[in-house]
Amino acid sequence: MNEQAILVLGSTGTVGRRLSDRLRDAGAPVRAASRHGDVRFDWSAPPTWEPALAGADRLFLMAPDGVPVDPAFVALAVESGVRRVVLLSSRGIDVMGDDRLLAAESVVRGSGAEWTILRADWFDQNFDEGFFRPAVVAGELALPLGDLRQAFVDAGDIAAVAAVALTSSGHGGVRYDVTGPRALSFGAAAEIIARASGRPLRYLGSEDDYLAQQSRLGVPRDAAAAAASAFAALRSSGHSEPSEVVLRLTGRPPLSFETYAAGAAAAGAWAE
Repeated sequence: MNEQAILVLGSTGTVGRRLSDRLRDAGAPVRAASRHGDVRFDWSAPPTWEPALAGADRLFLMAPDGVPVDPAFVALAVESGVRRVVLLSSRGIDVMGDDRLLAAESVVRGSGAEWTILRADWFDQNFDEGFFRPAVVAGELALPLGDLRQAFVDAGDIAAVAAVALTSSGHGGVRYDVTGPRALSFGAAAEIIARASGRPLRYLGSEDDYLAQQSRLGVPRDAAAAAASAFAALRSSGHSEPSEVVLRLTGRPPLSFETYAAGAAAAGAWAE
């Protein structure tokens, strides 16, 4: 499968850019696609789909939060010669009722291509590149998860697993739970970030605290309440269990949260 290219969607995003760099460093032919890149791809602009797929036989498939994976694109990809699809999904989507990602998984499984699904736990990078960063900088993170422990995983490790699934055999028809090395509560994660950054960071784990913070951020109450309900379902499912997927597929252990936080702080991630 080395003659044709690997199309990487979301190539400027948290996982996509790390995957594109990793594949290039390994000498793999990459088509790095995004809305504003050299290879243009836009879920809302179907005319961009076919040109992006040209010459690709493997596909890293993802869609930004809130954007569904369009079955028409997946069908077009297979018709255009894509034989292997690796989908970035998420852990907890069953209990949280994430219809968007559940539908994406169903589409991929029924596509006719060889498929691999990566169900990643919470990204470490949510704290410095993603939606938690403003709260971290402000010194107060509210999530209605109490002391629930999650197996935070570094985006570089997700990219490494995706690269293996895209470039080697034996991963077809498999769903991998991609996690970090151990499960931590958000309170413990906040303490680690505070120590690494030298900045105070308080974690508030109740639903009332969460709804109050969302209100201050201007999030509509209905949307915040719906999210709180999904978080409650996740909390009721119990603590996350780390997997050995990163070690098994890449040959090295996943990055610890402490190492992630130290690196992010050294890079000025939480500087105002």
